[in-house]
This record gives sequence, structure tokens and C-alpha cells, in this order.
Amino acid sequence: MKLAKFRLPDGSTAVGRVADATVLPLVLSGSPYASLTELLDAEDVPQAVRDLETREPLPLESVTLLPPIDRQEVWAAGVTYKRSQTARMEESEAAASCYDRVYNADRPELFFKATPHRVRGPGQPLRIRRDATWNVPEPELALVLDRRLRIVGLTVGNDMSSRDIEGENPLYLPQAKCYDASAGLGPWILLLEGPPDRASLRIRLVIHRQGQEVFAAETSAAEMARSLEDLVGWLGRDNVFPDGAILMTGTGVVPDADFTLAAGDLVEITIDGIGTLANPIIQG
Repeated sequence: MKLAKFRLPDGSTAVGRVADATVLPLVLSGSPYASLTELLDAEDVPQAVRDLETREPLPLESVTLLPPIDRQEVWAAGVTYKRSQTARMEESEAAASCYDRVYNADRPELFFKATPHRVRGPGQPLRIRRDATWNVPEPELALVLDRRLRIVGLTVGNDMSSRDIEGENPLYLPQAKCYDASAGLGPWILLLEGPPDRASLRIRLVIHRQGQEVFAAETSAAEMARSLEDLVGWLGRDNVFPDGAILMTGTGVVPDADFTLAAGDLVEITIDGIGTLANPIIQG
């Protein structure tokens, strides 16, 4: 079951179930759930969605999909794939040993990525920093967590990164990662009714420039060096998330060192079973 947040033609915001090329708006008024956040915190989210009254189905193309987030913090994990470890070591000789050690360490690299106002949804522009010269998208499986830090759903994430800033000094990581329009999420949430099967989650990145494909690669969530539960467990240490959280789980696809995004590029990230998140790139 897929759950979307969207804007209706009259400008109001709604939550609904996506089925094929239609969306069924959910009637939250008068229900126990006043928002997407509260719905995701239900004891059994898929059943709670099934129990809600729906309005007439709408063509998916008639609504504007929004990032599937309300008040949740967005966090991210780093160096969870071998390719990411190699890429980070390429960025900086000074930081190479840090990235080498964290790949095999018990404690993962976790960092704060975005507040909701820095997140963009399907079709909305993502930014590259004006003061960076080496920028890449990072396609990632994103975990949707309730306030108890249960994994209740999955979505597609784009953890935009300024590699030259991070490579100059690892202490610059927040500036390389967290800025306006630096995170993409969507197109919706795949609700889970059991443990996620990482082997079935192929992740594909395609970058288009002036109508031409300039980069394409793929990986699988099965290649992640850490379990999803391990990452969530570390995130919850000495932390509470009253509105839940979204955790990007790291990237296994990194363009070569001679590639950087440019304004006008189109980034498409597809995860099997979830969907495709497409965002144009702007600068400034």
C-alpha cells in the first residue's frame, strides 16, 4: 500500500492511497488522525488506512505530489556501502582514514540532514550550493519511522552532497549536506506489513542533461554493510523523536570523480517496489 501527501487543484493539502494511476483521498476529519504524522503513528498503519473513509478517486496527474513529510526530522547515514567508503576516501587524503575506519566500526556515521522546509518532493527543484564546485546526488533508501522508531514505511531519498566542501575538511560535513532544498523525498511512502526485503530493493540513479543521459548506475539495498535495524537503533540512542523521523540509509551509487551536477540537470532515482523520485537541479 502506498500513501501520498498531495495538493488538490483547489490548493488544499490531503493524504491518500495511491493505486495505479489514481489517488484516493482519505477523510481525516473526524478520524483519530489529524495529519500524516498521526496516521503514521497508528498501531497498525496499513489497517488504519484501510479503515478510513475515502473520497472519490482522482487521476494522479490531477494532483501535485508533495514530499511525504509533516514535522519529522530527516537524518542520514554515511559510508554504509563499499562504494561510498571508496568515494569518501577519494575526496580527501586527510579524511581517508576516518572513512575507512567508520565503514567497519560498530558505531555508524549518522548526521542530521534536513528540517521539513528544506525537503523537496517529486518534480520540485533541488539545489546545488553557490559556493561548491563538485556536487552529486546520492540515491538512498529512506526509512519512515514513527515516534517509537518503528520502521513503518519506505520512500525514495536524494541526499544531495557538495563533495568538494566535505573533502576540504570532514568538519564541514553539515555545510556539504544541510542547506536549502538539499533533500529530496518521495514520490510517496510504501507502507510495510512485515520486515522489508532488502534483496528486492534495487536502487537506480539516472541523470539527464539537455535531454541526454549522462550518468546511470544501480545498486541494491542488500549490499548495505549494516542492517536497517542497526541504523535505527543507533539513531535512537539518547534521542527522542516525538513526531517520528525519516532516515536515509546511505548510498551505493556515486558518480565518478570527474562528474558534477549542473543547473538544468534532471535526477531520477528509482527503487523497485516504491517508485521514482525525479527532481530538476537549480543553483543559487
